[in-house]
Amino acid sequence: MSESSSPIRLDLSSLRGAPQDVLHLLPCEVEHNGSAPVDRYFTPAIRQGSQEKSVSFRGRSLKGQEVMVPQGYVGLVLKEDQRPCTEEEERTVRLKSTFGTLTIWNLERAPSADDGLLLALSWPGIAEAIHAPVSRKEQ
Repeated sequence: MSESSSPIRLDLSSLRGAPQDVLHLLPCEVEHNGSAPVDRYFTPAIRQGSQEKSVSFRGRSLKGQEVMVPQGYVGLVLKEDQRPCTEEEERTVRLKSTFGTLTIWNLERAPSADDGLLLALSWPGIAEAIHAPVSRKEQ
């Protein structure tokens, strides 16, 4: 997928009454663009262990961890109804749903603090600390 230099506009009318969604981030690539009735074909039998979740997907063992979106933030699931013909055209996305937690899955090992998404979710707290005002006592 190439990066686009054109602006992406969020359709603000889609923000009203957006449903809350359950998200799972799987360690696989699906070669399909478009909607799919996932809940019709995929109903995971998740086993909750003491430290992690586990499930089998197409014969492979997955280990998972449920993580929360940082406090003060909300996750957005965006949908682009119509892709532009050229990369220079403005793109418009709308809000499909929101989420406050998501389950991250890895092949055969539980997600750890070194996983990219978990590192990214720690950034708001780091940014807040970096940009917080410094008192005279701390100088």
